[in-house]
Amino acid sequence: MTNVEAPARVPGHGLLDGRTAVITAAAGAGIGGATARRFLEEGARVLISDAHPRRLKEHEGRLSREFEGAVASAVCDVTDESQVRALFETAVREHGRLDVVVNNAGLGGTAPLVDMTDEQWAKVLDVTLNGTFRCTRAALRRMRDTGGVIVNNASVVGWRAQAGQAHYAAAKAGVMALTRCAAVEAAAYGVRINAVSPSLAMHPHLAKVTPPGLLEELTAREAFGRCAEPWEVANVIVFLASDYSSYMTGEVVSVSNQHP
Repeated sequence: MTNVEAPARVPGHGLLDGRTAVITAAAGAGIGGATARRFLEEGARVLISDAHPRRLKEHEGRLSREFEGAVASAVCDVTDESQVRALFETAVREHGRLDVVVNNAGLGGTAPLVDMTDEQWAKVLDVTLNGTFRCTRAALRRMRDTGGVIVNNASVVGWRAQAGQAHYAAAKAGVMALTRCAAVEAAAYGVRINAVSPSLAMHPHLAKVTPPGLLEELTAREAFGRCAEPWEVANVIVFLASDYSSYMTGEVVSVSNQHP
């Protein structure tokens, strides 16, 4: 087993100078929170959203102390269409424009298919797939006259089977298909839509909700013998949001080093 330590964080290079971005599920230590920080380090102004008001305000406060005047927040449950509309209205009101949207909101869980309830299935699909649809639609209604970039968060389980993940895998495979179809339509507006597909990015919440032993098992499948750091996934999101990916749309980029 190879064990390769995570590299040092890459410093900002102004890749998103002057851009404004909305990032969903961005409160905390996961991919959304890491993406907000990386966007700020690259010069963007950011509106972070989350369905958890207290956690959202705490994270906004931490970021604001480092990036004064560049951070705002808005509570948003992506399963509620009225809240989604309000989120994008707030983005334009706070920043005057909308350049980038990162659809990071998602909900997982582990349940064998034979025991999975309709409610478990529907809840994961509503947050992870329907929420991405709602936010993509709202973003396109704002961007069709101005252009912009949308980056969706998918998952390698949209490609690879994993026991107990039928609902999550179906939702993430749906996010991939949504990304490709929406990108074809959005091209006429000058809007690019791509997705990242991470394998395993470690953060405290993931450790809390994952069955004992599963993280060790999944980590053992990684070629580097470790999980990704959330900021390593965020780096790829920065790339897709920046002009360095100007000829890419409808793509799903794997952020993974899994081996058979």
